[in-house]
Amino acid sequence: MFTAVVYVLTSGCAWRYLPESFGVSPATAHRRFTAWTEAGLWRRLHRAVLDELGARGELDWTSAIVDAASVRAKRGVR
Repeated sequence: MFTAVVYVLTSGCAWRYLPESFGVSPATAHRRFTAWTEAGLWRRLHRAVLDELGARGELDWTSAIVDAASVRAKRGVR
């Protein structure tokens, strides 16, 4: 289940096109993603990874990369 959700999040694949090889329906994977998001799983997982890397001395905070997306504003919206 986790692999299926991460696949959709990292590939940009629409939930409905989740390959059957993951062994889970797209609807189930999406429901689990929603539940995990509401439970704060992604924030906690990110923090745990940073803590582990920091404990190993494998984090280098001297540089960072920021990524952003641009979205066209609809007419009349400010």
